[in-house]
Parts: sequence; structure tokens; C-alpha cells
Amino acid sequence: MSRAGRRAAFVAATLLVSAAFTYLAVRNVDFGETWAALHGLRYGWLVLATLAFLVSIVVRTIRWQSLFERDRRPPFSATTRAMLLGLFFNSILPARAGEAVRVVALRHYARVPLSESTATVVVERVFDVLSLLLLLLVTAPWLPHVSWLRTAAALGVALLVVLAAAVAAIVRYGERPIRFVLRPIRLVPAFRDTDLDAIAANVNRGLGPLRRAGHGLIGFAWTIAAWLVMALSFWFLMISFDLGLPFLAALLATVAVGLAFVVPAAPAALGVFEAAAIAATHAYGVPESEGLAFALVLHGLNFFPYLVAGLALLAVLPTRGWLKGVQEAV
Repeated sequence: MSRAGRRAAFVAATLLVSAAFTYLAVRNVDFGETWAALHGLRYGWLVLATLAFLVSIVVRTIRWQSLFERDRRPPFSATTRAMLLGLFFNSILPARAGEAVRVVALRHYARVPLSESTATVVVERVFDVLSLLLLLLVTAPWLPHVSWLRTAAALGVALLVVLAAAVAAIVRYGERPIRFVLRPIRLVPAFRDTDLDAIAANVNRGLGPLRRAGHGLIGFAWTIAAWLVMALSFWFLMISFDLGLPFLAALLATVAVGLAFVVPAAPAALGVFEAAAIAATHAYGVPESEGLAFALVLHGLNFFPYLVAGLALLAVLPTRGWLKGVQEAV
């Protein structure tokens, strides 16, 4: 199968995943009650939810910047623009393809090697999943019964084992395991003359937070902070719907939505996002029809700011060379 064929098949699979989760999300919904809940939205709290959401983006940008070595850290403005472009493309492309876009964008804005920034994005994803699972496990005694808690814990243990093995290999052998993983690249004629030593060195730098405890703890602390601010945004939105739920409910919704992005799905995790938000609110007794209203507004809050920022940044980018790099990355 050609590359275009494989890409088309993958996109079709993500659309099927989203369709399945959309069905699960709306199968028991009374859309009249959902519409009534949307009409009862209190916009003052929605503004606060939006402001808290924007702060969470700033914290996530600082987190990404902190993962680079201090003397190689890209400027905050460049990191912010690359982050926003990545989030924009995550919202319009399936399977979080925007992660590749922001790596290309950071090279454009700050001349950061692709291999180094890609490694920091991998560290981000590891920290995201670990921090969400940590928040879930720490708060579990005060949460209602959640059927997927055991599955999440198993995922966390598996991820910790893989992470521990990777850290041990990198700490003991330095760049050698990275070069070993990259070696098959030279089997491709177009990459036969690729400087794997340089790529391995950049990847090793990007994986710095996994090798140095102090560096890693700073990045992990920013990760926890980002999710807590995001949870605050969720809670303000719950108040705007007058759901009468505690902050822990918002934290559970944040964990559910955050973990949902692990699932390869349609752009903006359509369907998966709604199913996760409804499941979290339903655990607190919120009817699924009202939960859908909350999920739809929450999804809009996590979509339209990225759309506006991304379009504004694209409008001032030189398109030819930059878009070619994006196409190659995606």
C-alpha cells in the first residue's frame, strides 16, 4: 500500500473511532433537555472559565520551554507561537498530528533541531499521562466509583515500566541506544548519508528531563500545574451550568478528557472528548443530557481559541517553505 493509501486508511480508522464514541456519548441523550441546559448557561462564569483556560496554555508553554537545556532554551515568544500552531493543527487534523507541526514551527521560529524538539514533545506526552494518573490515584479515595480506574492504573504501571527501562538505558549507555533505534533510517536510500550522530545528540539533549532528576522534576511540576489550572477552568464551566459539583468533579473530568486524547480519533478528538466529559459528570449523578451540554461548551472552549490563534499566526507566516516542512512532518 502506498503512503497516501496508508494515510487514508488511518484517517478512516480515526473517523470510525470518533463515530463509535459519538454514538456512546449521545445514545441516551434527550436533546431537548440538552438545549434547555445550554440556554441556562451563565456567561459570567464562562468568561472566567475562558480566562483560566488561557492561563493553562501559558503554563503549558512554560512547561515545554523548561524541558530544553537552559543554554539551548528557545525564547518564550517562539515557543508560544509554535505551541499555538501545534494546538491549532491538533484541532483540525486527526490523531494529534499537530505535535509534528509544532516541532516544525519551532524550527522555523527558533532554529531548534527537529530531533531535539521532538524528544521534548515525547517527554511532554509521558509527563502528561503520568501526571493525570497520579492526580487520579491521589484523589481516588474521594471520587465516586469510576469503572476505568483500574484500567488507568494498569496503563500507568505499564508506562512506568517502559519509562524506567528507557531512562536506565539512556543513563547507562548515553547516545548509543538512540543511535541503535535510529540505525534503520540508513536503510532508506534517501537517508543513507544522514548524520545519525548529530540526530542522536539532539535527541539525547531533548530527553534531558528523563536523565536528570532535577530537570525532570521541574518539568513534571509545571505539568501538574497546567492540569490543575485546566481543572479550574472546567470547574468554572460547571458552575456556569449550575451543576453543583465540587472541584474534584472538575479534576475527574480533566483526567478523563486528558486521557481521552491518547485514543487516535478524528480532529479535536471529536466524540471521544464528549464521551469522556459525559462519563466524568455522570459519575456524579449529572444526567447525560445535561452532561452533553457541558461537554459541547467545554469542547468549544478547547477549540475556538486555538482556531483563532492558529489562523492569525498562519496569516503572517511565509507559506511556501514552512508548509513544505509541515507536509513532510505530517
